[in-house]
Amino acid sequence: MNKVAAEIIAGVIPSKMARNRWRGILRYGLFNALKLICRIKKTPAVPHYYLAVCAIAKNEGPYFKEWIEWHRSKGVEKFYIYDNESTDCTREVLEPYIVSGLVEYRYFPGFHCQLAAYDDCLEKYRFDARWIAIIDLDEFIVPVKDKTIPDFLKRFEQFPVVEINWLVYGSGGAVKKEEGDLMKRFKCHSLPEHQLNRHVKSIVNPRRVFSVIGCHEVARISGHAADSHGNPIKRNFRDREPQQDVIRINHYAVKSYEEFKAKQARGRARGKQHTRSDEYFTLYDLNDIQEQ
Repeated sequence: MNKVAAEIIAGVIPSKMARNRWRGILRYGLFNALKLICRIKKTPAVPHYYLAVCAIAKNEGPYFKEWIEWHRSKGVEKFYIYDNESTDCTREVLEPYIVSGLVEYRYFPGFHCQLAAYDDCLEKYRFDARWIAIIDLDEFIVPVKDKTIPDFLKRFEQFPVVEINWLVYGSGGAVKKEEGDLMKRFKCHSLPEHQLNRHVKSIVNPRRVFSVIGCHEVARISGHAADSHGNPIKRNFRDREPQQDVIRINHYAVKSYEEFKAKQARGRARGKQHTRSDEYFTLYDLNDIQEQ
């Protein structure tokens, strides 16, 4: 079913949660959904990896090493990387990880590619990993109460999806790009209860979801998603208070102003018309609390 028809049909559903889920199912296609359910029932659930990460990136080469090494240290065993026409050092930085098998690399050209990349990842690798985290290169998953992300996830295996809230980090007043890792350079973040921190990213059981709905949600085959406290989710993330006390996603949305302008100039995997404006920098440059 095409997107227009899916929007029309889903649009008559009054509940936002149900509407979003059916939007994803209808976009995936009812026939495809039935085929997938049959395939899942026939496929033994013995994935090779417990936790993988899927991401699409455009000219993020200088940030890849820190991002990969951080998540590797927190229990990620595999990275599915979609390269949206990068012209920088991305392939060079990733090459050792590709050779070692840690990174599965795919060149993924074109506009409006973000959701298509996520869906491609689910279709190709849904039987290879027990969990797949769908995040961006400026997002770092930080387990607060557990040593690793898998330690956290082992308490959620009855759920198809776990939604984790942002904690937005600002520029800290940095104008120019400096040497060093993001997590060491930027120590100022928003108030935890800030409205922007209601946004979530999903870690999904790929056998229990059809496809992505948007950058923040997926269409589930069955069951409720869970929040980071283990509660079944019954309200859209925009209507819930953020949680960062068990696990969170450090979101380095703007970095320094120089880095923000460079990212603004190169466009986004979602399409050039979605290039971040200067108002985006003002909105996300939140420096209310400084970490020690």
